[in-house]
Amino acid sequence: MPAPAPTPTDRKFLGRMSWPERRYVTDALRAETVGGVLLLVAAVTALVWANSPVSASYETVSDFHMGPAALGLDLSVQHWAADGLLAIFFFVAGIELKRELVAGELRDPKAAALPVVAALCGMAVPALVYALTNLIGGGSMDGWAVPTATDIAFALAVLAVIGTSLPSALRAFLLTLAVVDDLFAILIIAVFFTSDLNFAALGGAVAALAVFWVLLRKGVRGWYVYVPLAMVIWGLMYNSGVHATIAGVAMGLMLRCTRREGEEHSPGEHIEHLVRPLSAGLAVPLFALFSAGVSISGKSIAEVSTNPVTLGVILGLVVGKTVGIFGGTWLAARFTRAELNTDLAWADVLAVASLAGIGFTVSLLIGELAFEGDAALTEEVKAAVLIGSLTAAVIATILLKLRVRKYEALLADEERDEDQDGIPDIYEEDNPAYHLRMAEIYEKKAAEHRHRAQLAGASRDEGDSPA
Repeated sequence: MPAPAPTPTDRKFLGRMSWPERRYVTDALRAETVGGVLLLVAAVTALVWANSPVSASYETVSDFHMGPAALGLDLSVQHWAADGLLAIFFFVAGIELKRELVAGELRDPKAAALPVVAALCGMAVPALVYALTNLIGGGSMDGWAVPTATDIAFALAVLAVIGTSLPSALRAFLLTLAVVDDLFAILIIAVFFTSDLNFAALGGAVAALAVFWVLLRKGVRGWYVYVPLAMVIWGLMYNSGVHATIAGVAMGLMLRCTRREGEEHSPGEHIEHLVRPLSAGLAVPLFALFSAGVSISGKSIAEVSTNPVTLGVILGLVVGKTVGIFGGTWLAARFTRAELNTDLAWADVLAVASLAGIGFTVSLLIGELAFEGDAALTEEVKAAVLIGSLTAAVIATILLKLRVRKYEALLADEERDEDQDGIPDIYEEDNPAYHLRMAEIYEKKAAEHRHRAQLAGASRDEGDSPA
């Protein structure tokens, strides 16, 4: 049966989404959850490997160089993971951002204002916490951007591990936060971590991107056209001095994410569906495997907790993210007079804000960029990201578990489908055809009940009759 036309959504903050939007969010987060579990496994594997008796092999593999030196691409395995594989991750992020801007939560400025303000505050406050910690402690200001990122995949992995399913409105809010967060992380990387520019390579990258755009607009199809072109764009962008992941974002933003008549999926949605498993299942876990392997000991933990740089990262993730997102959301709701969904409470926003303090993939990447050349401090910053993310996960788990029964009840109501047509009943309650169908179902059940009662009565009569 075809899906119902999009119904007007509840304009309350964290209100019910339209059915098409809810279906997209559910599918996207399901893929992110699987990827998040793989990411978690990769991170644990890296930590065990780096702290095992064969830890020297971890360094050997991470530092192994390969690639064409003539093209400036003789890179270590760790470097390939950070600059190469993460370009796939940012390509998917670019598609997500484009879709949110043209067809998702961010297309309506009024609806987008609140999550955008929340995300901005969720980046500004952690940076401020880091800056204050290092001003007081006399540390380096270079790592101010490290605690600003949120890792949606890792956050969803935590939800999967603790067995908590959030209502769709909270999941959508978390996803929108992550998309906006990714946008500004991309801008931070592009603006603050660009080395000396090679204008010839940059010009070549821009020209190749223009070719990519023209081919898309002309409707040219075939992976054998776009994959080699994408590799050329990536190589030129890398050699230009601009971080290579920007190439992935740029290509993702060029894809059309609106559906034309007769299309079940837009090209952007189709390609995202194909590439997301590669990003979540391979690219990000491999990056984690070769970036999260830090040596953990009592001494190193003590150093992390006393060094203003690493302490700033931990406090930024745990305190800054929570205060920033919750405070920004509350203030935006207050000034825009947005009414919170009556089924939820501000405690739920606080739980999601603390969950957003899990900053793993992009935080590790920014940490490597911020302290490039200082291997010891880079390792300490990575350890701080791990400790901060773990602490945020524990706090979020406690807050979410306090509300788990409420979430289960809301989720059950959202997924109730008594007429079994594949569309939750909550999205059909205003549809006359739905009520007619439900009346038929209830009449059928009543008839079956009457028939069983008649059979039971007949059996009793036969049992009471004389032999």
